[in-house]
Amino acid sequence: MSRAFILLLDSFGLGATPDAASFGDEGANTFGHIASWAAAQGKPMDLPNLEKLGLGAAAHLASGEWSAGFARRDGFTGVYGAARERSTGKDTQSGHWEIAGVPVTFDWGYFPREVPSIPAAITDVLQQQFELPGFLGNCHASGTEIINQHGDEHVASGKVILYTSGDSVMQIAAHEEHFGLERLYALCEAAFELVKPYNIGRVIARPFTGENGNYKRTSNRHDYAVPPPSATLLDHVKDAGGEVVALGKISDIFATKGVSRVVKGVDNMALFDALLNVTDEVGDKSLTFVNFVDFDQAFGHRRDIAGYANALHELDARLPQFMAKLKAGDLVVITADHGCDPSWPGSDHTREHIPMIFFGPGVAPRALPVSDTFSDIGATLAKHLGVPPLSNGTILL
Repeated sequence: MSRAFILLLDSFGLGATPDAASFGDEGANTFGHIASWAAAQGKPMDLPNLEKLGLGAAAHLASGEWSAGFARRDGFTGVYGAARERSTGKDTQSGHWEIAGVPVTFDWGYFPREVPSIPAAITDVLQQQFELPGFLGNCHASGTEIINQHGDEHVASGKVILYTSGDSVMQIAAHEEHFGLERLYALCEAAFELVKPYNIGRVIARPFTGENGNYKRTSNRHDYAVPPPSATLLDHVKDAGGEVVALGKISDIFATKGVSRVVKGVDNMALFDALLNVTDEVGDKSLTFVNFVDFDQAFGHRRDIAGYANALHELDARLPQFMAKLKAGDLVVITADHGCDPSWPGSDHTREHIPMIFFGPGVAPRALPVSDTFSDIGATLAKHLGVPPLSNGTILL
């Protein structure tokens, strides 16, 4: 039996890439700076399962530095390495697509940092078509912050919350009960058609609930996304008769292409619960792809170092539950799609190396060289599953 699992820790970068300066990210290091912060608090990070798999050593390969508190130099149980991105940006779609064998060699469109960020040519049409009283925000912002900032006015006035970021994205947030979930979806679907001339990658519906300044986004998020320009690992697996299970926002990122089954979860731990269930269910030639989104949306973008560190501890503590369910022939990779250094100025992603930590029954531990493309991950998993090779990437195992 051959099964493959991608555990993607959204935004978990291991240090700036050689081209990071051109993105304003020279010196960024998501993992390294979190570890340094924790050590400075007198509470060094303790991630025994990830460290034993080779996380600290992978970070050293990427940055040339040993992260504070990570002393293991040998006795690893995983194949560990790091990869640099070939794609031209540092956004979510580019990172995921490149992992799956399709680097983004074109330039996405981005909305400017001035206010308003979204042009009137888009907002005026939406306002008239959906009889909206107006918009709130219309700027670069962290989603959780702007929803709490404008949530009360949104509920009272019916104006929708509009924002963007360093990603090629337009996001629309509205209250599930006061505005209506289906109405929000229809609004975002219409917006997706309007942003196409601007080469924007995604329009994201961000529903939330709550009241009186205390609001929480729900798992009913939906991304209207441009599909990958060519076949990805997901397509290769599905076309070969294997099941592709997409947990979290994976299906949205790939515009449902190559996906057999979608499983949602409200947060990292709910997604981990779902991963455990799926691991019991999936069969031979299957690919399970999970995105642990809280690292990025709840902690990276919000520059919450303590929250990010705690989320890493939570995931590390549960890894043995997942490992206990693995079968002979299983291959797992722990990776990321970009960085989002919570110690860095602003609230955008950072151009960083990503981890490549492979493990599973029968996988012999060793170090890998730093890869020049995330696609080495997809190429390796394609070979493992016995599906046709991808157009990009080098087989590592």
